[in-house]
Amino acid sequence: MVRTPLTPEEHERGERLGRLLREARGGRSMTDVAAAAGLSAETLRKIETGRAPTPAFFTVAALAGALGLSMDDLLVRCAPVPALGAGDRAA
Repeated sequence: MVRTPLTPEEHERGERLGRLLREARGGRSMTDVAAAAGLSAETLRKIETGRAPTPAFFTVAALAGALGLSMDDLLVRCAPVPALGAGDRAA
């Protein structure tokens, strides 16, 4: 099966998710958070660095639970940023 290449927006959304998870982790070690979520530290590292920009839903849910984040908040904070069209102006 050939995987469709990710769009720049999907890469950017993955980077936002990684930053958010890194910030939420704070001073906790990557190993501790990954273990609490039932993941390997390498999986968490790939997500945090954007090398795995589209993690599975249950992976994100497990990390959110381990970090005390709501899925609603993650959705809002990682949603695509709408691009300005030709007739749009920045506020």
